[in-house]
Amino acid sequence: MDPSRCFVTNVKRLIVKVGTAVVTRADGRLAVGRLGALCEQLKELNSQGYEIVLVTSGAVGLGRQRLRYRKLVNSSLADLQNPQYELDGKACAAVGQSSLMALYDTLFSQLDVSSSQHLVTDTDFRNGSFRKQLSETVKSLLALKVIPIFNENDAVSTRRAPYEDSSGIFWDNDSLAGLLALELQADLLVLLSDVEGLYSGPPSDPDSKLIHTYIKEKHQGEITFGDKSRLGRGGMTAKVNAAVCAAYAGIPVVITSGYATDSIIKVLQGKRIGTLFHQDAHLWTSVKEVGAREMAVAARECSRRLQAMHSDDRRKILLDIADALEANESLIKVENEADVADAQDAGYDKSLVARLALKPGKIASLAKSVRVLAEMEEPIGQVLKRTELADGLILEKTSCPLGVLLIVFESRPDALVQIASLAIRSGNGLLLKGGKEAKRSNAILHKVITSAIPKSIGNKLIGLVASREDIPDLLKLDDVIDLVIPRGSNKLVSQIKELTKIPVLGHSDGICHVYVDKSAKVDTAKRIVLDAKIDYPAACNAMETLLVHKDLSSNGLLNTLTKELQHEGVTLYGGPRASSLLNIPEAHSFHHEYSSMACTIEIVDDVQAAIDHIHQHGSSHTDCIVTENHEVAEIFLHGVDSAAVFHNASTRFCDGARFGLGAEVGISTSRIHARGPVGVEGMLTTRWILRGSGQVVDGDKGVIYTHRDLSQ
Repeated sequence: MDPSRCFVTNVKRLIVKVGTAVVTRADGRLAVGRLGALCEQLKELNSQGYEIVLVTSGAVGLGRQRLRYRKLVNSSLADLQNPQYELDGKACAAVGQSSLMALYDTLFSQLDVSSSQHLVTDTDFRNGSFRKQLSETVKSLLALKVIPIFNENDAVSTRRAPYEDSSGIFWDNDSLAGLLALELQADLLVLLSDVEGLYSGPPSDPDSKLIHTYIKEKHQGEITFGDKSRLGRGGMTAKVNAAVCAAYAGIPVVITSGYATDSIIKVLQGKRIGTLFHQDAHLWTSVKEVGAREMAVAARECSRRLQAMHSDDRRKILLDIADALEANESLIKVENEADVADAQDAGYDKSLVARLALKPGKIASLAKSVRVLAEMEEPIGQVLKRTELADGLILEKTSCPLGVLLIVFESRPDALVQIASLAIRSGNGLLLKGGKEAKRSNAILHKVITSAIPKSIGNKLIGLVASREDIPDLLKLDDVIDLVIPRGSNKLVSQIKELTKIPVLGHSDGICHVYVDKSAKVDTAKRIVLDAKIDYPAACNAMETLLVHKDLSSNGLLNTLTKELQHEGVTLYGGPRASSLLNIPEAHSFHHEYSSMACTIEIVDDVQAAIDHIHQHGSSHTDCIVTENHEVAEIFLHGVDSAAVFHNASTRFCDGARFGLGAEVGISTSRIHARGPVGVEGMLTTRWILRGSGQVVDGDKGVIYTHRDLSQ
């Protein structure tokens, strides 16, 4: 739960206001699907014991659409040729109200929920007896688990300019909802809109940012409102005014999307969605929607200072980080052990706990990999190609940092060290979000690493994102963040790709195969299969499926391999052929990453069948063939379309450090930019530098292009 949303734990009675733009479609007809989803949410909350009052708009818009249709049906040709006059708003309200309430009644009846209708006007609330009776009636209905539905009775409003003036007690259904929240002593007011919440400018403006917490002192003069509601009378301005009044009277308010099917439920779960209005918001020092952008901008500014440093100075930063890791090993160990203990107490999967633990020697290994990076050739400013375009006009293609990277990773705190050191070596700014299960480990590692960064660069070069709730905001910063690299489950990678326009370098599942061909040597096959599975079962490059040539079921090698795996404690599951032959349980899916001491075995006819199986069920990560037939090996190496393909070598070799990259930011199964273990080179891009002596194009008159390669 987001800390700023803790108030939801005390919510019992809530007012929900739904606007015309949510109730109706763009053509004026009722949005039955959205209303159905709204009623289902309210039904669920009603059954959980919440007291719910609904304030609905939409009667005028619905009535206008119906009256226009009726007028069209009854019009003569002459009528159709004349401009249509504007329909009376009060007549529209009278016609639309009955249809609107009939639909609510039908929907709630289908969900076994009772509702009641209440049409009120501004004049009603000037009567003290009416207000008292209204409160008593509503409280009685709520006690009976009835959902009262309120709407302003526009059909009989006596105000001279009901859609424009501001002299009354309430002026629209937004202010009516705020008034009811006060009258009925509600614990929360939710205003549903056709956008996600309050933005710093018109939502259609790409520079506008969603404001998660409204602070009157800060935002009142900064926000630029767009057009009012396309159908209703208020728009966001009316919602903000109502929200501010209610919030400063002590009732929290959330403006959020009415298009989402679970927005109200998420609000009550404490999720950070929409815009929160709260009387204590000004006391909260952490304004996260500002923090996300500031963090990214600060990382970019620091990265530019890092790029400007001499290569030796950047190298020294890495050496200082390696020394700091070793000097603080005992402190890091204490924090990591606390994370591991908490994860075990919480019942986390064993494979996750295994990835979480920094085993003995791990810090020394990490420090060594950082030093290897420091000693590598300078990656920034390398001239990749040099060309003479014309006499005295020299073009260079050079390597340069990508800019600011956002890395979202799960479980493994050692990934933080690798990624941070790679970012420094490649001159990039970095934002890191680790899993909550490694919170203490990540915090101490981040502190140790940033303490070694010179003040002239700034420790904001590497930002540690504290809350998962910040991620959606960061994913919208495509003007500041240049690349997102998710390290985790396929679900995590898919979610991030759906939420951002920033390029994503993805590695999801690690479904790695070892195919043992009929010509494989017994000892070679045993060593590779066992190492690929048991060296580190939780790693993404561990074997998850063993494919065996059909002939090996008769010469004994298949039985040998299965017995060796079972002897080491590996649980075996089989495909249709292997499960019947070996009498082992059948795997529920070939596309499954165990990340533990378990794997799938299947029998295939030949190398082509193995390739076809890998393409159908694999994840394009790392796949291996064990064979003494070099012709078959070449078929496999060139036929398998994965990021890494091996011959007679364990899949566990697919690793940045083992490849000599020093470290890796992840293993990419993408096909654009970088593939396989991503080291320093994968965190670089290119730029062009042109040196001339006053040349101009001028329609290419007098320019003699030579395009001579000077790279040699």
